[in-house]
This record gives sequence, structure tokens and C-alpha cells, in this order.
Amino acid sequence: MTDTPDLRNAQSNVQWGGRFAAGPSVVMQEINASIGFDRKMWRQDIQGSLAHAAMLVKIGILTPKDESDIQGGLTQIAAEIEAGAFPFSEALEDIHMNIEARLTERIGDAGRRLHTGRSRNDQVATDFRLWVRDAIDGIDAQLADLMQALATRAAAHAADPMPGFTHLQTAQPVTFGHHMLAYVEMLARDRGRLADCRKRLNECPLGSAALAGTSFPLDREMTAKALGFDRPTANSLDGVSDRDFALEFLSAAAISAMHLSRFAEEIVIWCSAPYRFIRLSDAFTTGSSIMPQKRNPDAAELVRAKTGRINGALVGLLTVMKGLALAYAKDMQEDKEQVFDAAEAWALCLAATAGQVRDMTPNTERMREFAGSGFATATDLADWLVRVLKLPFRTAHHVTGRLVATAEARNIDLSHLTLADMQAEEPGITADIFNVITVDASVASRSVYGGTAPANVAAQAKRWLERLA
Repeated sequence: MTDTPDLRNAQSNVQWGGRFAAGPSVVMQEINASIGFDRKMWRQDIQGSLAHAAMLVKIGILTPKDESDIQGGLTQIAAEIEAGAFPFSEALEDIHMNIEARLTERIGDAGRRLHTGRSRNDQVATDFRLWVRDAIDGIDAQLADLMQALATRAAAHAADPMPGFTHLQTAQPVTFGHHMLAYVEMLARDRGRLADCRKRLNECPLGSAALAGTSFPLDREMTAKALGFDRPTANSLDGVSDRDFALEFLSAAAISAMHLSRFAEEIVIWCSAPYRFIRLSDAFTTGSSIMPQKRNPDAAELVRAKTGRINGALVGLLTVMKGLALAYAKDMQEDKEQVFDAAEAWALCLAATAGQVRDMTPNTERMREFAGSGFATATDLADWLVRVLKLPFRTAHHVTGRLVATAEARNIDLSHLTLADMQAEEPGITADIFNVITVDASVASRSVYGGTAPANVAAQAKRWLERLA
């Protein structure tokens, strides 16, 4: 510890205050400071500083003793932050200045030399990429976990029929397992978008300095490699001003949140008294302050609602970036809060959804009962007319439609029409039709690749579980 003056109590930010005779107004300090939120990047800031220091030693700017002092000082700072004992200062604006000032207090001139060859512009761009990359890795693991939960459900219910819907009207029978696997496919695409985003962001801005690069002979390949990047950014202007990686992350988040919201809506519907397809335990439901019978699927409803804030983050950052000339502008300080908030909401939604998938108890008998409602096997009847009687499909469609109208008028299902009823519309129909228009026969017949036949569903669930293992 040196006798360096305490920089946190200065009226102006002495890190850049040589140009300024007086400190900022209270309002200016408040609008300018980002330490209230960008402190989330402290690990990435320390990581970047350690890599920068090692490179400065290699090119002769720092001595090995300087690097040792910096490493020791940053380790102590990390411990302080972890323990909640770090004295964050709004006067120092951001996490970068706070850490640098504290480091200088601890180790003196070596801390002052650390900023050689870099600017806060390339420093924050690097830290932010590191933070988003870490967030991607965490979210990807959560997506894989949810996919595994869904695929496990699919394997267990590969042959359990439920109604398939279009327009939220009964369309054709499918299996509950097939329905679960539809979301596995969506989440797999979400993971693909994140992988693409990670690949594109994995270039290191450090060394771009303020906007034009630097006259110091920095080894940018060294720092890029040390931080796990594939390469340095190729253009210093773009290096400090690019936020495409954050926009891509938010875009992937918004699409994934939409998928989670669709599933949440189905959970809400399935839990309702008219449906009763599934039951959630007390762990993922709440009660009513006035209606003692209520069991509300609030976790699903909140997943559905948080999609709005994630979408808002994407639109917000697009709006921030749309009018900015090169290179850096202070507007870009508004990038991080939205990304941090969206990432936190996304992670929480994934955890809640995975929890509900594992918690739910499917009511397979209720789903089976509904699977055959609404003349759900009408298409099977039409297909039989085409396949067996060789009727043109449009003719078969009309015959089936008239039979549906007959059944509807009598308030019975298709399978309860007599053979004579059916032959009145099409004399070629035989008793074999009654083996075709059952729910089980319907789902079993959908054996085309990607169809809902139980054997297909079981095979797809097994494939996914093996991939995710």
C-alpha cells in the first residue's frame, strides 16, 4: 500500500481531470456514471487487465515486477469485490476507473502504467464481449438442460395421444411426446443462434485504443489469445464502436423468449379447469387471496410476461445504435443495462420452464379423451378414401365433409356413425374404415419422417437424449 492520495474523494474524476478545473454538476455526475450497473463486468475487466499487463511486459513497457504487483493488486481487488467490501465510487464513473484507481492506491505507479496503449473505449468493448460470451455459455447450458427435460418427457409419453391444434381448434391427434419434441427443435435453433453469435463476437478489440489504434507496438495477437478470442479485430474504428454482438445476443434472446412464451401459454391453457391436461405442484403455482380453490400457474404467466422486457431490450439497443456516427459515443453506455437485464430475465425464464417441465403431471387419460374430439380423425377417413378407393383427394374431402356434417347434426363422433350412414355418402366404404378412424390408428399412421407416430417419437427422443448426454 502506498501513500497515494485517495482518488475516490476528489471532486472531479482525476483519472481524466487534467483538462477540467472543476467537477461535474450533481446531475452530470449522475447521468454520466455507469458504475451502478457496469460493475457486473468486474471479472472481465480484471481478466482483460491481466492479459494487457502480460503483453506490456513482453514489449518492454512494464517490468516483471510491475506485472507481479498488478497481479497481486488485482487479486486483492477481486477478493474485495467478492466480499462486498470494495468502495465503489460514482465520481469515478465506471468499473474500469474504479478498479484502476483502487489498483493505483495499492501499488502506485505500476497501476498508472497499466493503461498504456489502451483506452476505456477498447477496454469496455473487450470487457463487454467477454461478459456476453460468458453469458452465452451459461444460457447455452440452460437451453441444453431444458431440451433434456423436454426430451425425457417425450420418451416417457411417445405413445400417449393428445389433441393437436390449429387455430386453437382440434385438428388431428398427435402424441404428448411429439408435442414436447416440437419445443426441443425450437430450442436447438436457439442454441444455434447463440453459437453463431459467439463465433462472430470472438474477436478482441483490445489495442484499438480510443479509435485509431496506438503508436505503442502492442502484440494484439497475444492479448487476443490470452483472453480466448480467435483473433484481434481488424479495424480500430469498428473495434471500439461495434455492438452487433450485443444486438445478436438480444435477438437470439428475443426469439428464444418467444418460444418460451408460447410454451408458457400452453401450460396456462393445459392447467385450466376446462382442459386439465397437466397439473403443476405447489412448487410452481400460487393461490388467491380471496378464492381458496385457485391454483394459478404464475410461473408460466411470468415467463410469458418477461418476453416483453427482453423484446424491449432489443428494440432499445437498436434505437440507441441507429444514429451513431463512427466511432464511440457516450450513447453506447446505454448498451449494457439492457443486455444485463435481458440475460438475467432469459436465464430465469429458462430455469422456471425447466422446473415446470420436470414438475408437471400429465393427465394422459384426459388428453386421450380430447384427442378424438372435434372430428379429429376426419383426415384419416379422407386419406383412406384416397388410398383404398382411389378417389381424388378433393372428392374424398367433400365426402368426408358431408359425413362430418351428418355426425355433427346428430351430436355424435365420426366413429359412431353406422356403416350404412357412411355408405349413403360413398357406397365403396367398408367396415375397415372403423379401424382407421380411431385415435391410436390415426397417430400410428403418421409414420413419415417427422410425423407423430409413436415409433418416430421414441426414436427422436432417444436421438436427442443421446446428443444432449
